[in-house]
Amino acid sequence: MKSIPFKCKRPMIDIFSVIFVLFLVVVGFVNTLAFGRRPQGARKERIVNSPNYQEGSFRNLQETPQITSDKGVVSAMVSFLFTKKDRLRPQDVLPHEKTDLHALDPQEEVVVWFGHSSYYIQTGGKRILVDPVFSDAGSPLPFYNRSFKGMNLYQAMDVSDPDYVFVSHDHWDHLDYPTLKALRQRTGKVICGLGVGAHLERWKFAPEQIVEMDWNEHVRLDDSFLVHCLPARHFSGRGFFPNQTLWASFLIQTPQKKIYLGGDSGYGEHYREIGKEFGPIDLAILENGQYDADWKYIHMMPEEVVRAAQDLQSDRLLTVHHSRFALSKHPWDEPLIRVTDAANIAGIDLLTPIVGQKVDLNDSTYVTVRWWEEVH
Repeated sequence: MKSIPFKCKRPMIDIFSVIFVLFLVVVGFVNTLAFGRRPQGARKERIVNSPNYQEGSFRNLQETPQITSDKGVVSAMVSFLFTKKDRLRPQDVLPHEKTDLHALDPQEEVVVWFGHSSYYIQTGGKRILVDPVFSDAGSPLPFYNRSFKGMNLYQAMDVSDPDYVFVSHDHWDHLDYPTLKALRQRTGKVICGLGVGAHLERWKFAPEQIVEMDWNEHVRLDDSFLVHCLPARHFSGRGFFPNQTLWASFLIQTPQKKIYLGGDSGYGEHYREIGKEFGPIDLAILENGQYDADWKYIHMMPEEVVRAAQDLQSDRLLTVHHSRFALSKHPWDEPLIRVTDAANIAGIDLLTPIVGQKVDLNDSTYVTVRWWEEVH
């Protein structure tokens, strides 16, 4: 048998060397602090004992394929990557205002939306942040998935020390390492799904700051503040190992109000069940954007958002997950157009603030403003 000449082996050696170096770079990258850490020890043991963890990963209550294209996963990805997309981003800077959060009366009942899924709530005398992302990109790469022009308005220094930070799941556009790092020493408690605490632990949050919850668990944070962790229909993961942490929605319950924090979720039967148990709900905050027929079970269509609000028995709806990042194929303003039409038909009181605007939760005279119609 003839041996392969060295001059023929050399290109093969070079190719394998390049592949090996790239492998080391990727492994090194996904082990940086921003990627967090997989659950282990007592945290992992609690996950394994959860009824929502089966065969090595968390599962949705309903069967939920991530890609639903009739043409298959590969075709859906090719379509997403290479199909021409119109008006993904606005040409103009979106209308906005910078509310001075430090100047708010602590007893005011307000919500301030920062764009996408980040927002601030004051209710029951508590300061609350939900899925805060103050970085200019919702991804591990600073040049990918960047904010719309001018829409990265707030930084950690602009927010009063939060009593509670809610994290719906560990995707990059909801759990942002630089933001959490900046807030760590100023935050009371972080409320999250099972396993997400492993990321926080690596980021040096103290154990007493972390409140991990499974679906249908309830925690009383003080005498007047009750939190219910409830199902969502989605998925999780920051690296190579998906669905090792739990995605969730939450219901905040005070003596005066019930506010539902929907996180990311496709439409499902869980909304009706939550409405039956906890309705009526004073305000539902639901995702509306980054949807597509090719992944219809993990993100709601705008008309489904209104249907979910009805299922929750909520007459007031604030939609998020739009107007900052472009993660899908639809025009940037389509979610707002469609959800407004659907809410009008259903008789739902739709809140449509501009980014940074203070909305009084006790103001029943709020009028829907179609601010997007003036934007190119």
